[in-house]
Amino acid sequence: MLNGSMIPRSVRRMFDERAEPREEASSSAELELRGKRQRVALGNLSPSGAMVIFPFMPHIGEEVVLHLSGRGPIPGQVCWVRDGRIGVTFAATLE
Repeated sequence: MLNGSMIPRSVRRMFDERAEPREEASSSAELELRGKRQRVALGNLSPSGAMVIFPFMPHIGEEVVLHLSGRGPIPGQVCWVRDGRIGVTFAATLE
């Protein structure tokens, strides 16, 4: 489901309007897209989403599953795509 928070990132943010802090993450994970898993690097992680370094260009709103070590599968949606990175919004907030 698309909503107002899902926008193409063709322009850098002028202000940081995020409601929660991002934790820098240099670990790897697996991203499942269209039934296939690919090893990816995490750029940052928050309770509601993640920035993932990902060489392919998924569609905004496309469903994905992020597999983090020690957390199991985390379903979400692509909310932005830019320069080999994607934003993923989780379906449920991480605890």
